[in-house]
Amino acid sequence: MDWLLYLSIAIIAISFAFLAYYLIKTLVSMRKTLDNVTNAVEGLQKQVDGITKESTELLHKTNRLADDIQKKSDSLNSVFLVVKDLGESMQRINTSVKRVSDAVSKQADDQSEQVAQAVKWGNVALEFWEKWKAKKAKSEENKK
Repeated sequence: MDWLLYLSIAIIAISFAFLAYYLIKTLVSMRKTLDNVTNAVEGLQKQVDGITKESTELLHKTNRLADDIQKKSDSLNSVFLVVKDLGESMQRINTSVKRVSDAVSKQADDQSEQVAQAVKWGNVALEFWEKWKAKKAKSEENKK
């Protein structure tokens, strides 16, 4: 019966050896997988670091661009104020020109009546002159 004990111990030892072999094989495979995962995570970390750096640079550029736009907008505000003042000045000039034009037009209307009367009196005077001339010519013919 001793041989049965030795056979059992041999089977247990062989089983333990197979178990240890497959456990070592599994652990080696797991180690490779973990190494791959570690490399992937390191690669992702580098990519995230690169993206973070680029995002930070982009944010700084955007802030500089916003500041530049703000400065240009502020300088344009003064231009728009000047244009507004110029528009108001032109409006005042137009109003003044309109008032002067209206005054000249009214004065021309008032004087046109006087001119019309002067022309009528001039026509009357010419008619009298022509009648006087005709009468004088007739009286000279009658004297001859």
